[in-house]
Amino acid sequence: MLHQKTIINSIFDITTEADFNRAALSVFKYQYQHVKVYGDFCDALGRTNPKDYTEIPFLPISFFKTHTVLSKEIDSQVVFKSSGTTLGTRSQHYVASIKLYERSFLKTFSEQIADPKQSIIMALLPNYVDQGDSSLVYMVDHLIKESQHHLSGFYLSDPEALIQAIKSAKIESKAIILFGVSYALLDFAERKVDLSGIKIIETGGMKGKRKEMIKEELHQILINGLNVSEVYSEYGMTELLSQAYTDGSEYFKTPSWMKVMVRDINDPLHILSDGRTGGVNIIDLANIYSCAFIATDDLGVKSENKFKILGRFDQSDMRGCNLLVN
Repeated sequence: MLHQKTIINSIFDITTEADFNRAALSVFKYQYQHVKVYGDFCDALGRTNPKDYTEIPFLPISFFKTHTVLSKEIDSQVVFKSSGTTLGTRSQHYVASIKLYERSFLKTFSEQIADPKQSIIMALLPNYVDQGDSSLVYMVDHLIKESQHHLSGFYLSDPEALIQAIKSAKIESKAIILFGVSYALLDFAERKVDLSGIKIIETGGMKGKRKEMIKEELHQILINGLNVSEVYSEYGMTELLSQAYTDGSEYFKTPSWMKVMVRDINDPLHILSDGRTGGVNIIDLANIYSCAFIATDDLGVKSENKFKILGRFDQSDMRGCNLLVN
């Protein structure tokens, strides 16, 4: 386990491409040897000795529905489940170290959004709370506790309480962050609730509550209805321990230990150049005890260290963060 601690520390100290490559190859070697389903997958492909992170195989995300993706060296501390809106099987992520998850999301949130200790953090995530076992709810709950503010909290079926809390929060000299599932934020926009001065982080799609719409259309409705100049988004999923956030634009920025690569739809082993649309592959090195190399069901396009989500493959379940399709 000492070796894994060394790798984990190196992951969060990444500053260069060379740092990332070394850490990615170390994580691959560990997972090939200790995560059976991933090792078997690499064997089946005949890709077992990559010399660069761009040669590492990506495990289809559907394996998290059918297999226990976890190192044989360690037991899980918690099992997170996806927020599926179909009757299909929910993905399960066996998380061996909840402290590692906390370290990852706290660092990213602090660097890209705000210091939680200097913020008031509110959440409008009814669907996630209702289903339970949500990694998003765990993250937001932890951020709320980090804020140590009496107005921070979950506001589920009481929109009036949230509106009053926001009015009270505006009096204080702190950043105000609101995590909101898309359909709940649309309800607020239709009521013309004034959220000016609030940093809104939209996540989660419509969850079957409303028709899906492209992100640009959704954000424009929210901007107009909530009296804000921009809307942020969070990209994360049950199978990951890291997130990416937008800065008000359409593109997500990853932390230094996370990368996105775009694969050819017709040749999944072929990685496309920047600017071309394809399937989104994610490297999340914080996922050291499960699988750090995942081929998602999202369609997207990459530009340097940022990426944009365009939709999902037709056969994919209607679930996950940022489910925004045409």
